[in-house]
Formats: sequence, C-alpha cells, structure tokens
Amino acid sequence: MSASLSQSPRHVALVPAAGIGVRVGAPLPKQYLALGARSMLEWSVDALCATPWIERVVVVVAPDDQRAAMLLHGRARVEVLPRGGTTRRDSVLAGLQHLARRHDARDWVLVHDAARPAIDAAALERLRDAVGASPVGGLLAVPVGDTVKRTADDRRSVAATVERDGLWAAQTPQMFRLGLLLEALRAHADVTDEASAVERAGHAPLLVEGTRSNFKVTSAEDVALMRLLLAARAGDAEPR
Repeated sequence: MSASLSQSPRHVALVPAAGIGVRVGAPLPKQYLALGARSMLEWSVDALCATPWIERVVVVVAPDDQRAAMLLHGRARVEVLPRGGTTRRDSVLAGLQHLARRHDARDWVLVHDAARPAIDAAALERLRDAVGASPVGGLLAVPVGDTVKRTADDRRSVAATVERDGLWAAQTPQMFRLGLLLEALRAHADVTDEASAVERAGHAPLLVEGTRSNFKVTSAEDVALMRLLLAARAGDAEPR
C-alpha cells in the first residue's frame, strides 16, 4: 500500500524469532524461556507494544512453530508470521516482504531481537527522534568500554589488543526505511544484522546511544542476569 508524500511515515516493528538459541543450552528455543511470569518473547513484544507510535509488531517464527501464536494471542497489535528462515537475514527478509504489501517504502521498520527483552521506552524514543529526519536510519549501540583482544589461530592466546576508540557494540532495535532495508537485504545475504546490509549497500547508519541493560541473552548466565533485571523492574513498578 502506497502512502501519499504528504502523510507521515508509519512505524512498525519486526521481531525475528525463528532461532533455536543453542548457546543457552536450554531444552527449548531461548525466546520461550520463562523470565518471571512471562517468556522472553513476551517481554520483548510487550515493550514494543507499550510504545504508542509503533503501529504494530510482526513476529517472524519458524513455519512449524505454534508457541508464539499461543503466547501472544489476544494482543491486538501483534501478528505472528510463520515464515522464518534458517538465518536471521532470511527471517527479517520474509517479514519485510510481508510488510511491503501494506506499507510504503518510506515507512520505518524497527527490527528488534527477541533476545533483548529489557529494551525500554526511553531508548526507543531516542532512536526515533535521532533518526526520524534521516533518509536511511540507524541503530541503538553502546560504546565499547572493555579492552578488546584479538585471538591467535589457536583461539586461546592473544594475538593483539584492538584499539577501542571509536568502537561501538551494536544493539537493537535497528530502524530503517522499509524500501531501503528490503533492497539491502535482498542484495546482501551474508550479514549478521540489518545495519551491515545497509552499510554494504553504500549507506551510513546513524549510531544512537542505547543502554547496557539492553543486552542480548546468549548464555545461561545471561538468562540469570536478565531474570534479576526484569524482576527488579517489576518490583519498581508495583505500588508501594
């Protein structure tokens, strides 16, 4: 669906959730692990739904996945799309192709990891405000604070210390124009995030400072830390 040039671009979110999260070592895909009263996927989706300017949230899952539809049932602004692929890029591309049928190429798409359930409203607002006038888009990220080492061929010993000045750790959401991101991902299959595809297409995404709490859950230790963080947030939200 094409929008008039006089209309403001719309905002939609896309959550790729077709992975299995092997490194967590859990008996089920990590997006379905319980973090208190809700699954990781529910926390991430609910954070996006709590943002009124995000029109809807499309969750892309594996074709045989029925968990997401059951968990997210009843959320009016959420759509579960069972067209996920073997890689993140494949799942995001399937979601973008689906969105392109109903949205203008100028509309904004915020791609967010299901495994980043602690995204907060303030960070989402910063991202929208910072890249809203950009013809391309940008992403949340945090400056690298630790000293970074590169390993030798044995993957155990240090080969070099990497200068960290100017290095940022990418986060999500990554927010780009629908048409531009769709074209970039179609052209570049071997990328690990949306910003990489946009960079390969010759554009320079904007960096918007995120928060350390918006870390990606990739290990069992991360799961434990995220449970503590979300429990603390829930406690702060309760009336005293």
